[in-house]
Amino acid sequence: MWQDVKLLNTLSGLLVAGALLALFGAGLFWVAQRPMFTLKTIVVEGMPDMPLRRVNALTIRSTALPRIKGNFFTADLDAVRGAFEAVPWVRQAMIRREWPNRLIVSIEEHRTLGTWGEDGSLLSVKGDVFTANLAEAEEDGPLLAFGGPEGSEKDVVTHYQQLKDWFAPLSLKPASLQLSDRYAWSVKLDNGMALELGREQDKNTMRERAARLIAVYPQLLQRMNGKIENVDLRYPNGMALKAGGLTLAGLTGSAGKQNKVK
Repeated sequence: MWQDVKLLNTLSGLLVAGALLALFGAGLFWVAQRPMFTLKTIVVEGMPDMPLRRVNALTIRSTALPRIKGNFFTADLDAVRGAFEAVPWVRQAMIRREWPNRLIVSIEEHRTLGTWGEDGSLLSVKGDVFTANLAEAEEDGPLLAFGGPEGSEKDVVTHYQQLKDWFAPLSLKPASLQLSDRYAWSVKLDNGMALELGREQDKNTMRERAARLIAVYPQLLQRMNGKIENVDLRYPNGMALKAGGLTLAGLTGSAGKQNKVK
C-alpha cells in the first residue's frame, strides 16, 4: 500500500478535501452564530382577505414566543409553526424567513360557526373543532348549536349550509343541527320549530324530506293558527306535527290531509 503512489495521492486528496469541508462547515457555523442573525423581529400578519381579529400580541407572547428557539438559520420552522398554531383562534400558520434576522408569520384565524357538543368547544365554518374564549366568539351574535359523533364535523357543516339554502325561501334559518350516534338528523329553526329528519337513505333523502315540508308550510301554519312546535318528517310519504298541544300524524306532503289527531 505504502509503495502505491497513486493510492497514496488519492488518500491524500480525500484527507485534504475532508479537512477543507470540515473547515468550511466550521466557518459556516461560526458565521451562523454571529449576533446579526439573532432573531430580532417576528412579524405577525393575517391573510390578504382575512385581517386578524382575535389573535393579539399578549397571547402570542405568552403562548408562542417562549417555544421559539434558535436564530435566523437554526430556528426550526416546523416548530415555530406549531408554536403559533397552539395560540387560541389560530387555524393555520405559515412561516418564512426574511434576511437577516426576521420571521414573517402569516396566520389564518378560525371563523366561528357555532358551538360543538356540550364541552364548550367551538365549530368553525370549515368544520374544525377548536377551543377558544366563548365570550369572544359571542361578540358577533348568538352562536348556533351543533353536535355529532367524532369525525362528523365537516359533514354537519355541509348539511347546515344545505338546510340554510333550502329554507331561505321561507325566511327561516337553522339555529341548531344535531347528528345522533345513530346518524339521525334533527334541526331546530330560528322560529323555534324542531324538525326530525331521520337517517339518510341516499344523497337525496334530506332534500326530499325538507322539500315536503317547505311545499306545504304556509298552509300548515295557517291551518294550525299559530306556531308549529315539532315536525316529524321520517314518514315515507307524509309527516307528523305537534302544534298547540295537539299531535297530528299522517299528514301528506302534498295536501296536508289530517288522518289522525290525538
